[in-house]
Amino acid sequence: MRINRINVNDEGLNRFFGPLEARIMELLWSSGELSIREVQSMLSREEPISVNAVMTVMNRLLKKGHLAKAADRAGRDRGATFKPAMGKEQFLDEQMRAVSQGLVSEYGDLIVTHMIDALDGANPAIVAKLEQKINEMKRGKG
Repeated sequence: MRINRINVNDEGLNRFFGPLEARIMELLWSSGELSIREVQSMLSREEPISVNAVMTVMNRLLKKGHLAKAADRAGRDRGATFKPAMGKEQFLDEQMRAVSQGLVSEYGDLIVTHMIDALDGANPAIVAKLEQKINEMKRGKG
């Protein structure tokens, strides 16, 4: 499930989702499986929000493939439980792979140069992994 638009000026999950979508996804990733009412109740602890607003957004996330309907308790949407279609790490991995492949294919040398420059403060383990990948590519195994 690929995100069609990324907001580069935002942070965290707000790069991929609207603010309410991101909050709902975080709740479901941390809780596993929740009903619309349970999500609404948890969100209302921070600020009041209607069940209808939560239901609309969760059904939109379901339609986009980010959520799966897990069970139907009462035969109505408000009784159904929802869970993320994939784990947060898998979601982020897929999005980053799509973004980086798209940037490399579109901007080639320019984006690779900027990515290398961004490594100045990177974790040494990541730099070592990159070095290993470059060596594999030089030997024709990449």
